[in-house]
Amino acid sequence: MADSPSVATVADFSAAMTSGQTFQLSGRPAKHTVLFFYPKDNTPGCTTENMAFRDLHEQFQAAGAEVYGISRDSLKSHENFKAKLGLPFELISDPDEAVCQAFGVMKMKQMYGKTVRGVERSTFVIDGSGRLVKEWRGVKVPGHVDEVLEFVKS
Repeated sequence: MADSPSVATVADFSAAMTSGQTFQLSGRPAKHTVLFFYPKDNTPGCTTENMAFRDLHEQFQAAGAEVYGISRDSLKSHENFKAKLGLPFELISDPDEAVCQAFGVMKMKQMYGKTVRGVERSTFVIDGSGRLVKEWRGVKVPGHVDEVLEFVKS
């Protein structure tokens, strides 16, 4: 859990997301935009993390925060995952890894004894001015969403 300098401005970007919408970072009306990067739809840790954000979604909204999940999965996979879990927030599809690269979340990881390249579970909070105000990298799911919520409430 590293604190980010409050002066780091995130480059504007757009990407396809669920519900036939396009995410555009600039012009977001929220006090905070929460972007959480996760490895893959329908895997145990990612399902648990998405459900935790789902279960606290109203509290995030009450704190003036919009939540978005991002992975390399296709929009079709995201739509199915969103429907299956009843997610109240949109999922951003990043199959070409452009957003993942911009945030530096692509890492070499160990999986079942093999080294694979994948998304490092990470969360970023961006304020209404487009400044990165907090980041968590190498996230462990238990308790993480509560910590993000406490940050956006403060």
